[in-house]
Amino acid sequence: MAIPPAAAGRMVLGALLTVLASACGGGGGDAVTPLPAAGPAPTASTPVAAAAGTLPGWTLVWSDEFDVDGLPNATKWDYDTDRNRLGWYNNELQYYARDRLENARVSAGRLLITARREDLSSAADWGGQHYTSARLVTRGKASWTYGFIEVRAKLPCGLGSWPAIWMLGTGGTWPDDGEIDIMEQRGTSVADKGRVLGTIHTRAYNYFNGTLGVGQGSSTAVPDACTTFHNYQLTWNGDRILIGVDNTNYFEFVNPKTGDRARWPFDNPQYLLLNLAIGGDLGGAVDNSAFPVQMEVDYVRVYQR
Repeated sequence: MAIPPAAAGRMVLGALLTVLASACGGGGGDAVTPLPAAGPAPTASTPVAAAAGTLPGWTLVWSDEFDVDGLPNATKWDYDTDRNRLGWYNNELQYYARDRLENARVSAGRLLITARREDLSSAADWGGQHYTSARLVTRGKASWTYGFIEVRAKLPCGLGSWPAIWMLGTGGTWPDDGEIDIMEQRGTSVADKGRVLGTIHTRAYNYFNGTLGVGQGSSTAVPDACTTFHNYQLTWNGDRILIGVDNTNYFEFVNPKTGDRARWPFDNPQYLLLNLAIGGDLGGAVDNSAFPVQMEVDYVRVYQR
């Protein structure tokens, strides 16, 4: 989900797609370890929630259970529409709508982010896109430093769709303030729909740094990601960042504790983003027959010690 400096959007250079795939898909592969708790004992297992919204040893500090039908809760979510007129980064093809039920609505206890094949030419900031979607953010409403974040979601199956659950630093300068990609799903092939990516970006690890290379990350197989709900999880403390699925960690990024903010900017608040992009460098060629495509979110929960 890399973005250019001082921008609130995302950017991955098209010419570096092959490098990106290698960086996000390499490293741990399908090797997994128990997801540690975000506390002083990083090898401890994270307990499974005893009931909705409860996790022993943790406090639920923010959540959305999506239990009120209609538009997403405006006290918790805003919309990122900043690049509609100019076009979004990563060669993406969508227009992100604001306050539009067709693209973001709560129904029957779930948030539905829906991408449609349509021209919203009546919108004042329409940039000529032939697809609509939504990008929800907690920016300006909620942000956190450290914690355990869990998003239960079912991902789209259509080729060309690129859903993401991720975080950005509130300072507003990328990549200096850091980025944590809790979940990305490529749309370039049927096989890619059964695999998710977890990645971090910093000043030292980003797509413009020729010395240290692209963001640090890995991937794991989730064969039924687009037919079944799974829990996408981030465990984050002052020692490390862990990204996992269903209580199993597949990527770890350790704080080098050198005081070098270029390598570890993650001691400051980050806000959450949920979006469904279309096409672009990780979305790939679009299958128009698949529309509408949808990411369903059962809940978002943020815990802290």
